[in-house]
Amino acid sequence: MRRIDAIGITFGVFLAGGLAYLIFQGVGLDQFSAGIWSQVLLVGGLIGWLISYLTRVLSKNMTYNQQLRDYEEAVLQKRLEELTPEELEKLQAEIEQEKS
Repeated sequence: MRRIDAIGITFGVFLAGGLAYLIFQGVGLDQFSAGIWSQVLLVGGLIGWLISYLTRVLSKNMTYNQQLRDYEEAVLQKRLEELTPEELEKLQAEIEQEKS
């Protein structure tokens, strides 16, 4: 993520909090209650994002991990393609031997 993206997201969250505050005031809440409920929404959103982030981290479903898996698979595929037929047969025989 670029710095400008982080600044944009921060500014968007700031505006969303202000908009929520104005909406709560518009539906009849006083300033104090509107401030509390807008903060509840923002903190709830933050906690929701944190839970989704931790879920992605613990399940290793993040962009870096996916790129690493793709790279490792590409390297193994390239090595497999470079094997001669004799080496490939030898490797298959070793795998069959390990299975039994």
